[in-house]
Amino acid sequence: MELHSLKPAEGARKQPTRKGRGPGSGLGKTAGRGHKGQKARSGGGVRPGFEGGQMPLVQRVPKRGFHNKWGREFAEVNISDLNKLAGDSVVTAETLKEAGIIKNIKDGVKILGKGEIDKSLTVQVQAFSKSAAEKIVAAGGKAEVV
Repeated sequence: MELHSLKPAEGARKQPTRKGRGPGSGLGKTAGRGHKGQKARSGGGVRPGFEGGQMPLVQRVPKRGFHNKWGREFAEVNISDLNKLAGDSVVTAETLKEAGIIKNIKDGVKILGKGEIDKSLTVQVQAFSKSAAEKIVAAGGKAEVV
């Protein structure tokens, strides 16, 4: 096999459909756009969510509560889950993900105070609850906010 003899597998590369190229092509004249109207025009069509001037669904449904657009969503880890990790190690969001304790990091990791810890760990994450930080320090570790 030589570089000049390589070619893609049969059927891997498909030619684009050429529209508006005569009646024999099957997509001539109106090129599949029908006759007249907004969607038949060049650059025509409506934006996503537009319902022809009717009040759009997203504006019709009731909205409740406060939605903070700057709010951060943390991946939450209970302090008892840290016992799965080796003692005297540095715990970061990446090590928690590799250990399978969290699935995705989101906007950061917050350690919560549920349970007990019996290992000395240096925990470097984005947030701690007050009780979690106290339990980590009491076990001989460090709670560092990144």
